[in-house]
Amino acid sequence: MRLLVPRRARHVGGAVRAVHAAKAGLAALALLLAAGCAGGGEDPGDGADGAGSTDGAGDGTGAEGERWRPEPGLAWQWQLSGELDLDVDVPVYDIDGFDHDASVVEELHARGVRVICYVNVGAWEDWRPDAGAFPASLRGLGNGWEGEQWLDIRQLDTLRPLIAARFDMCRDKGFDAVEPDLLDGWINDTGFPLTGEDQLAFNRMVSSLARERGLAVGLKNDLDQIPELLDDFDFAVNEECAAFGECARLSPFIDAGKAVFHVEYDLPAEEFCAGTEALGLSSMAKNLDLDAWRDPCAVPSLERDPGPVRRE
Repeated sequence: MRLLVPRRARHVGGAVRAVHAAKAGLAALALLLAAGCAGGGEDPGDGADGAGSTDGAGDGTGAEGERWRPEPGLAWQWQLSGELDLDVDVPVYDIDGFDHDASVVEELHARGVRVICYVNVGAWEDWRPDAGAFPASLRGLGNGWEGEQWLDIRQLDTLRPLIAARFDMCRDKGFDAVEPDLLDGWINDTGFPLTGEDQLAFNRMVSSLARERGLAVGLKNDLDQIPELLDDFDFAVNEECAAFGECARLSPFIDAGKAVFHVEYDLPAEEFCAGTEALGLSSMAKNLDLDAWRDPCAVPSLERDPGPVRRE
C-alpha cells in the first residue's frame, strides 16, 4: 500500500494508487510501439446484452458514434487498491487500467457491466511500466502522493503519444471508457506556469485521444472549466464536491443527460446523499485508499441498464 498523505480534494485530485515493484522496460517499449499504431484494430461493436440501453444517440459514425454515453442514474463501484471485488451488484465499475487485464473486463462484461479504465494523465508515476518513456523535462513538482510529479501539460506533442499508448491499452483490454486523472493541474502548484488555456488545450487533447479509440471519456474534477469542456466529455467523476459545497456546479452534466460519478471520503453518506440525489449525482462514500468498501446513496432515479457492453 502506498503512503497516504493529506489531500486537498479537487486541488490535489488523484486517488491513492498501489505501488508496483516491477518497472518492466519491455512493457514501456510495448506501449510506445502501440502509440505508433494509434487508431488501429477493429472498431468495437455493440453486443445484444441489455434490454433498455441508455446509450445516447450518436451524432457521428465509426468509433466516435459508437462509444458508450453513460446517463444519470447509474450506480457504480470505484476500486483502485486491494484485491478487486467483482461481486458488487452495480452496472458500472471504475478500475485501474494497468492493474487488470482483459479477462477481468470480460468477466464484468459477461454480466452486462460497463468498465471504466483509470489512467493518470496529469502526473508522472514512478512505478508504472512506461515511467521511463516520460522525459525528465516533463516532470515538475511532487503532487503530494509518493512517487508522483506533475506533468508539464503544455508539451502536447511530447505527451500525445504517451497518453495515446495508455488509451490504446485501455481499448485493447476492452474497456468502455477512460477516467483520466489530474485534469486540473492549472489550479495547483505544479512547478510550471500553467494557465487555464493550457489546461483546456490539454484536456481537449485527452478527450480526442479517447474518443478516437471509441472510448467514452470523463472529466475528473476541474469544476471551474465545466462550461468550456461540457461538450468534450461524456461524463464526470468528482471527489468531495459535498465537502466543499460545490456539487451544484456539476449540474450542467446532468442537464445534458451525462452521468456524474461522485465520492466523498470524510463525510458519512447520511450527511450528503439527500443533496446529491436531488441533483442527480451517482454518489457514494468511499475510503480514501479506494479499496472495495463503499456506502452508496440511492441512485437518483430508477436504476438503469448501462447499455450493451463492448464486444471484441
